[in-house]
Amino acid sequence: MDLSRRQFIQAAAVGAAVAPALGAGEAPKLPTRPFGKTGMQVSILGFGSGSRFLMYEEDQALEALTRALNLGITYIDTAHNYGDGKSEERIGRILPEWRDKVTLATKLGARKGDDAKRQIELSLKRLRTDRLDVVHIHALSGPEDLAKAEAPGGVLEALYEARDQKVVRAVGISCHAAPAALKTALERHDFDATQMALNAAGARMADAKGGMKATPMAEGSFEELALPVAVRKGLGIVAMKVFAQEQILDAAPVEKLLAYSLSLPVSLASLGMPKLEFIDRNVELARAFAPMPPDERRRLNDSITAERKAAVLDFFRDHRDA
Repeated sequence: MDLSRRQFIQAAAVGAAVAPALGAGEAPKLPTRPFGKTGMQVSILGFGSGSRFLMYEEDQALEALTRALNLGITYIDTAHNYGDGKSEERIGRILPEWRDKVTLATKLGARKGDDAKRQIELSLKRLRTDRLDVVHIHALSGPEDLAKAEAPGGVLEALYEARDQKVVRAVGISCHAAPAALKTALERHDFDATQMALNAAGARMADAKGGMKATPMAEGSFEELALPVAVRKGLGIVAMKVFAQEQILDAAPVEKLLAYSLSLPVSLASLGMPKLEFIDRNVELARAFAPMPPDERRRLNDSITAERKAAVLDFFRDHRDA
């Protein structure tokens, strides 16, 4: 089942909105979209600071992040555990001069509340800031994992407390390969944001005995299960794994793969960009973005074999972020 025409038109409309650049000096402009109901406005391209960011040497990493911000990217996506804290520490080296110009998101691997509070404090220290715009429960893996996160004294309770104290502005949850569990989480709890794997190989999949299998209907994908809930509740939605960790780069041109994800009703796509030229290329693609019609998205999805789709899902089921 496709997302409704109304949702597609809404996505196209917000994708066409362009806000003044927020970088230091004469930063170019990138299209922006509302980050759900949070009141934040974000560039449609986010700077992913996981394994691809960690591929840079230290000085070049700072150059890459600065370059991205100067080109108009206003969303930085990191996590407490990326590189055992190296990602957050790198960002913290340049963040103070940009703090009021960017939306800063991190993620917590903790499931117990006390552990989550300690991770928040350490993330604040590493990032050299007194507040976090978005904090996600990191990498929801299934129903049992959700039960741990939502239990009394768990991470969700700690994040609500941090939000009440204005240390965290928006509470979210991320997920790589458990769309049904994410759907349940979004329906059940008061989230402001979510981050999920949304790419041309991930749609039109269904739960079946023995795991996720490709089917003619999109029963069981993030697009079918979790994304409509997030849209209905007005959440800030981050598309990740747009290129499926490079596994589908040979399936279609980069611009088509990026356009696929950005044409969904999302706030932005967060990309890891391990080379400076990738930053330049992706910014140019984001500037030139035009919504991909549903029938073209369907053809792109259908062009990826069932075996490839199943392999991508298997990869992300066992995938661990940097």
